[in-house]
Amino acid sequence: MQIILVHPGLRQARTLNIGRRTLAGAVLAFLLVLASASGLLSYVTLRHALAGQLPFLEPWLVPIGAARPIIGTRDEFVRQNIDALAVRLGEMQARLARLDALGERVAAMAGLRLVDLGVLPAAGGRGGPAPADGGRPLTLDELSRAVDLTADAFAQQNGELSLLESELLYREVSARLVPSAQPLADALVGSRYGSRIDPFTGRRVAHEGLDFAAPVGAPILAAAAGVVVVAGRHPGYGNQVDVDHGNGLVTRYAHASKLEVAEGEIVKQGQKIAEVGSTGRSTGPHLHFEVRVDGAPRDPLPYLRAGMRNPPMSPLARAR
Repeated sequence: MQIILVHPGLRQARTLNIGRRTLAGAVLAFLLVLASASGLLSYVTLRHALAGQLPFLEPWLVPIGAARPIIGTRDEFVRQNIDALAVRLGEMQARLARLDALGERVAAMAGLRLVDLGVLPAAGGRGGPAPADGGRPLTLDELSRAVDLTADAFAQQNGELSLLESELLYREVSARLVPSAQPLADALVGSRYGSRIDPFTGRRVAHEGLDFAAPVGAPILAAAAGVVVVAGRHPGYGNQVDVDHGNGLVTRYAHASKLEVAEGEIVKQGQKIAEVGSTGRSTGPHLHFEVRVDGAPRDPLPYLRAGMRNPPMSPLARAR
């Protein structure tokens, strides 16, 4: 860049050569001077304004001073939120007390006591007239501690209900392992357990089970869940199925026309395992049903009556 200087006092024109670096340095120096001057002016202005020596700035500074009450409004807003959270916390604690009472009622209906399950009794309900002075509001620390205590109470209640659920589930599973379901639907009992006259010999003999009269082909159902340990032909029982339910408890189904299961198969309570027939030592189509404990026969009727008094809970009822 060239600058030509022409002046009457000069004998001849002068030429100045300015390079790019020189020009950039000059511009940078100008900007630094401008920034320094602006900063100095701002400092002096604010210092005098805060000291009250610049009255013409007071109209601009009034909004800043007016913003100070916002601090009080903010505190009030925080207090209102703390009070609202305290009210919600009180509602949660009331619901927690109701759930505790509900758990105790469910346990009582099931014939259980929470103390027997290792659960301490829940605290009773709380209430009373409102205080005349309205009471003292909670601080943030007190609210935080109350929230922690309520969370611990909910965790404890969750453990209590889990124990109750486990106990009820254990009872339900145990009930399904006891031969309490009817082995035939809508069947009438013929010969009962005990002494009777043998239809083939006419002599008094011990009858070790129950005879259910039913037509050929009627489905025979497992009285309880278990494992099939016998599924085959027997000279006296005909087509026979034995189901092991554990703890030495076995049920026997005899004189079937057809077997639906095999040895080693796991069956559910109420599952079809055979069909009624008249195989083996039989005078007509019927089901011979036995209950044996450690190999010794037991009267099946008390087991079946227990099932009629306490039928298995349906899935819909369990969902409720």
